[in-house]
Amino acid sequence: MDTQLEVLVAATGTTLAGIVGISHLNAARILGEVGDVRRFRSPAAFAAGNGTAPIPASSGRTDRHRLNRGGNRRLNRALYVIAITQTRHEPRAADYLARKRAEGKTRREALRCLKRRLSDVVYRQLHADLTVALDT
Repeated sequence: MDTQLEVLVAATGTTLAGIVGISHLNAARILGEVGDVRRFRSPAAFAAGNGTAPIPASSGRTDRHRLNRGGNRRLNRALYVIAITQTRHEPRAADYLARKRAEGKTRREALRCLKRRLSDVVYRQLHADLTVALDT
């Protein structure tokens, strides 16, 4: 089944697997959950749709954002796997996480920020793949 899934993802012509942390299994999950990326008008709408857009939870002088429980949880999980993998194997992601920790964010808050950025990366990649597919 794993081999069949790899063949099917390759047949779509997507380049998602070129992003560190996205295997063919994760690419299949993203493609299946997103469908046509054009239904999201912007990266922010995509982030709201997958639950990575933070919700303000400020009180008094404390300026915080909390986890968005809305959105597509399966897609959110795929982005979480990408974020965890990138923190271990991608120096830029590890540096970003360290910067957020230096700003005073907890590890979970920093990971949420990374997931939000990765959401934008996936959105741009899906749009780039769509543009290439439409041009051919």
